[in-house]
Amino acid sequence: MKARLDPIDWKILKELQDDGRITNVELARRVGISAPPCLRRVRALEEAGIIKGYRAIVDEKQIGFDVTAIAMVGLHSQSEADLVAFEKLVGSWTQVRECYMLSGDIDFVLRCVAPDLQAFQSFVINELTSAPNVDSVRTSLTIRQSKNDPNVPIDLGD
Repeated sequence: MKARLDPIDWKILKELQDDGRITNVELARRVGISAPPCLRRVRALEEAGIIKGYRAIVDEKQIGFDVTAIAMVGLHSQSEADLVAFEKLVGSWTQVRECYMLSGDIDFVLRCVAPDLQAFQSFVINELTSAPNVDSVRTSLTIRQSKNDPNVPIDLGD
């Protein structure tokens, strides 16, 4: 069910996406309300699961993860139990940073990081292709990142 948000809630979400470290006082000022109701609204958005968390966005390459690759995975079986089992296994692989189940010819697409090509190849050979129910794996190395915007598009009409 889609959440029912008023204009102030939308402003709060936009501001927090732009700067998750903003103080409540500054957030309240920017959205045009006083600090106590602003804090109540933020807590309500968190409790409703609309705000899922806060985190630092770390540059992978700056800390030694020079390879980013996409892995397209096909499974032998698409039964719900097999899909859930694969998703659970993916959750244990630290190299996999994102995982999406797809419709069509490919069952899952994974965004993976590794310190170097050899480490990525080792992961593909020793973990991914040998995982239960995996039928096919195709990989592509990324050349460069052209866009990475984790924010949800919020149009405030201004």
